[in-house]
Amino acid sequence: MNENTASHHDDDVHAAAPLSGRQPALTGCPWHDVNEMLQSAGLRPTRQRMALGWLLFGKGARHLTAEMLYEEATLAKVPVSLATVYNTLNQLTDAGLLRQVSVDGTKTYFDTNVTTHHHYYLENSHELVDIEDPHLVLSKMPEVPEGYEISRIDMVVRLRKKR
Repeated sequence: MNENTASHHDDDVHAAAPLSGRQPALTGCPWHDVNEMLQSAGLRPTRQRMALGWLLFGKGARHLTAEMLYEEATLAKVPVSLATVYNTLNQLTDAGLLRQVSVDGTKTYFDTNVTTHHHYYLENSHELVDIEDPHLVLSKMPEVPEGYEISRIDMVVRLRKKR
């Protein structure tokens, strides 16, 4: 398959169960590790997913919006549309490789740290920062409606500079 034909199939989505089956064999090489992460999650490692995954995961734990990732991709000369960035972020989230964090219902961040943790939102700089306290607990939970269960609790503590 030549490069022109391959690019036609770059956005194909294969069934992606969260981390389906095997654990990725990570080596510390971002390109190899992204390939392993995608395959272990049941996603085909297309050129666009690989490039976006390298930008996302190659710099440690990060919080990015789709627009921020699109800007990084543009600066890195990765030829993707904003729609492809959104689709890829949603696919990676559905596969369990990213965690989606909403702030104010208007801004959505994608977190590369998928472990259980909470966040500070710095209002002045519009930045999301991990809360590093593993002992943080909610003392009382509300009653869950019949037929539902809690899947995850996201706490966002909003901070602003003192006046």
